[in-house]
Amino acid sequence: MFRPISFFVGLLLLCAGTLLATAVATVRGIVHDSQHRPIADAEVVLKAEHSEFTQTTRTSAEGEFHFDSVPIGEYRITVSKADFGAQEEKLTVLSGTAPILHIELKVAKQAQTVTVTSEAPPAQEESVTPTTLVTREEIAETPGAAQSNSLAMITNYVPGAYYTHDQLHVRGGHQVSWLIDGVSIPNTNIASNLGPQIDPKDIDTLEVQRGSYSAEYGDRTYGIFNVAPRTGFERNNEAELILTAGNFCQTDDQLNFGGHTNRFAYYASVNGNRSDLGLQTPTSAVIHDQANGYGGFTSMTYNVDARNQLRLVAQLRQDFYQIPITPGQIQSDSNKERDGFVLFTWVRTFSPGLVLTVSPFYHYNNVNYASSPTDFPSSATETLTSNYEGGQANLSWIAKRNNLRAGLFGFAEQSSQLFGLLCNQPGSCNNVNPPVTTSPAGGLTAAYVEDQIKLTSWLSVDGGIRQTHYSAEVVENASSPRVGASLRIPKLNWVFRAFYGHFYQAPPLSTISGPLLDAANNQNLGFIPLHGERDEEHQYGVTVPLWGWTIDADTFLTRAKNFFDHNNFNNSNLFFPITIQGARINGWELTLRSPQIRKRGQVYLTYSNQLALGFGNINGGLTDFSFGNGFGLLDHDQRNTLHLGGQLTLPWRSYASTDIYYGSGFTNGDSSLPGDHLQPHTTFDMTLGKDFGERVSLSVTGLNVGNRRVLLDNSFTFGGTHYNNPREIFVQLRYRFHY
Repeated sequence: MFRPISFFVGLLLLCAGTLLATAVATVRGIVHDSQHRPIADAEVVLKAEHSEFTQTTRTSAEGEFHFDSVPIGEYRITVSKADFGAQEEKLTVLSGTAPILHIELKVAKQAQTVTVTSEAPPAQEESVTPTTLVTREEIAETPGAAQSNSLAMITNYVPGAYYTHDQLHVRGGHQVSWLIDGVSIPNTNIASNLGPQIDPKDIDTLEVQRGSYSAEYGDRTYGIFNVAPRTGFERNNEAELILTAGNFCQTDDQLNFGGHTNRFAYYASVNGNRSDLGLQTPTSAVIHDQANGYGGFTSMTYNVDARNQLRLVAQLRQDFYQIPITPGQIQSDSNKERDGFVLFTWVRTFSPGLVLTVSPFYHYNNVNYASSPTDFPSSATETLTSNYEGGQANLSWIAKRNNLRAGLFGFAEQSSQLFGLLCNQPGSCNNVNPPVTTSPAGGLTAAYVEDQIKLTSWLSVDGGIRQTHYSAEVVENASSPRVGASLRIPKLNWVFRAFYGHFYQAPPLSTISGPLLDAANNQNLGFIPLHGERDEEHQYGVTVPLWGWTIDADTFLTRAKNFFDHNNFNNSNLFFPITIQGARINGWELTLRSPQIRKRGQVYLTYSNQLALGFGNINGGLTDFSFGNGFGLLDHDQRNTLHLGGQLTLPWRSYASTDIYYGSGFTNGDSSLPGDHLQPHTTFDMTLGKDFGERVSLSVTGLNVGNRRVLLDNSFTFGGTHYNNPREIFVQLRYRFHY
C-alpha cells in the first residue's frame, strides 16, 4: 500500500512546489560612500575561496545588490566603481542564511588600490544553530580524515563528537542525519549500518549543525551533516589519482575527474579500499578484522538560464566487514552492506529573494549479516533491505527584514527483514530455521514554516513550527515549535544566541513475530512496538571574534522521551533497535579557530563536557524488561572530550598537520571493574606532506603514533568489547593531470 503513497508524496511535492535546498543561502547588501549615500551601478563580484564559482551583479539605484542560491562555504566579495577605490571583504556562508553586508567605498586616490578587510564578520551572526564548516582542503590535510571509513572530519572539528563501538555519537546520541545539498537522505537502520555514508574525498564543504535546528530540520536531533559535494567548478578538465598504502595491508584509492563550462559542471569518482584493521577489536589483538569496499560517485550541475538550475547527485557503494574476535575464539561472522542514492534538484529563481527548489530522491540500503553455522551458543543471520522514495520541496522568500521559508518533506519506506537462528547449545534458545521474513512498510510526511526577522541590524528573532505525520505499525503526529534569537554587540561583534525547541524522530521500521518472537520469548525477551523519540532542547551560546580568532561557546540541555538505542539478540552480534523511557543529556562546548598565523598555519581546539543519562525501562523494541528505574549512565557517556590540532606550512612547499585527542573514558559496563567510567586515553596523529610541482604531492600519516592501547568500551555490541585502534602508518600519493 505504501508504493501508491510514495507516488502520491512525490506528485504532491512536484506539483505543490513549495525551498531552497539548504546547502545554499542568499547574500545581499548595500554599497555606500563615506557619507552613507548609496552608490548605484557598482560592480559586485562574489568569488568562492576554493573553486571557480563566481557570481557578478551591479548595484541598484539604492545601492543594493542580491545573490541567490549561493552554496555554503567561504567567499570573497569585491566591489568596484569608477572614481572609487575597490573594496574586498571575506564572507562565510551558512545554509539558510541571508546576511546583509554594508560595504563602504572610499574616493580613489591617485594610486588606486584594493582595500581588503582583515577580519570576516562572524558567520554565526545569521544563525542560532552552532555550526562548523570543514572544507575539502582541511579534509585532505587532517591526519586520516580523507580515508573512506574515517569520520575524523567530524570528530576532530565538532565538540561532543566521538566514535565508539563502531558508531558515531554526537551529544550523547547516534541518531544523526546526512544531507546532500540540503536534502536529507533517510536511513532508519541505525542498529545495523557500519559503512560510510559518503567518501570524504568527494566532499567540497561539510556543514555540521548540532542542536537549535530551524523548523526545516527535525528527524534527527543529535547532529546534522550537510554535504556540499564537489561539483567540478574547482576543476578545468582535470583528473586526480590518489593511491594509499600502509600497515595492516591497507590501501585507500580513488580516481576522480571534473570540469566545467559557463553553464555546465561535472564531477565523478571511483574508489576502492581494503584493510586488515576494519572494526574496533574486542582485545588489543587484531584477529579476523578485514574490511574492504568500493563505490562510485557523481555530481552534475546545469545552469539552464539565469533563473533555472538543474542538479543530479548519485552514489553506489558496497562495504564488507569481518567481525573481529578474541584470541582462541572460533567464529567467522561478517557484515556486508550495499547502499545507493540518486537525488535530482531543480532550483527556480522567480525574482531576487524568491527561490523555489524541488528535490525528488531514491535511497536503497541493504545489510547482510552472516554467522558461521558452528558459532556457540547460537548462529544468527540477518538480511535487511530498505527502499526509500520521496522528495523535498521548499520555498524561500527574502525581502527587507524577513527571511521566510516554507516546505514539505516526505518519503515512503519498504523494508524486508530475513532472520535465522541455529541453536548449538541444547535448551539455550529456539531455532528459527528455516529463516523467517517480515516486510514492514511505512511513510513520513512533514511540513514546516519559519521566519527570521531582523528587528534591527543587531537583533534577529527566529520562529517556526514543523508538523510531522508518521504511519507504520504505529501512527503518530507531532508538532515541533522552535524559537530562537541572536544579539550582536555593535563594534565588538560578539553574538549571543538562545534557543528553545521540540523535535520528533520517527522510529525505525522493525517488528518480530512468529518463530522469531517465540525464540525471543524463550530467552525471556519480548518485543514492544517502537514509538518515535520526542526531544526538548534548551541552548545558549556566544561567538566572539577577536583579532581574526573565533571563539564559540555554548551550553545545552536535551530531555528525551523514547530515547533510541540498540540491543543484541541472544549472545550474537545482531542488534535490534530499542527505545529507553527517557534520557537527559546536558553539557557545554567550546571551539577555537585561529586565522592564518604569520601566513604559516592555523590551529583549532574543540572541547566538550557533557553528561548522558538514561532513565527508566526499555519501552520499545527487543527487551528483557530489566533496565530498571532511576537515572543511569548511558553506555557512550564520556565526560570530557578534547581535540587540539593545526596545520603548519613548512619550507620547500611542504606542510605538517597534527591532532591530539583526549577522552576521559566511556561508561564502565562491567560491575567487577572499579569506577563509573573506563580509563582516560590520549592519542596523537600527524601528517607530513610535500608538493612536487603542481601535479604531484606525497604525504606520510601516522595515527595513534604512540600506539597507546586502552579499553574504550565494554558494552556488548559488534564484536563485544572495544579497544582503540593500534598505530597506523600509511603513505599517500596524489597525481593531478589534465585531459
